[in-house]
Amino acid sequence: MAWTIEYTKQADTDLYELDNSQKTQVLKAILKVSINPLPSTKGGYGKSLGNNLTGFLKIKLKKQGIRICYRIVYDNEIMRVVIISIRADEQVYKLLQERIKKGQL
Repeated sequence: MAWTIEYTKQADTDLYELDNSQKTQVLKAILKVSINPLPSTKGGYGKSLGNNLTGFLKIKLKKQGIRICYRIVYDNEIMRVVIISIRADEQVYKLLQERIKKGQL
């Protein structure tokens, strides 16, 4: 059974700004990972982020150059999508750090 998927307000905006083909691919990837969003070290599909982004996981869409970062809320089995952005020059990770600082999670 899949975990519940929640989007932050900013992630909703990120998704809205994608073109239709990108949205389709992003939504498929999120749905697939929601079956088991745990880190790959715990048998899930998620890839853990390190350094000052510990506690966040990512989904990589290599062909589209898009990264999706999310956080797990274990108590309620929620996969909370925090950001959907392009990977260019680590942009997605810089934006994630900004959202963390602003408390937009």
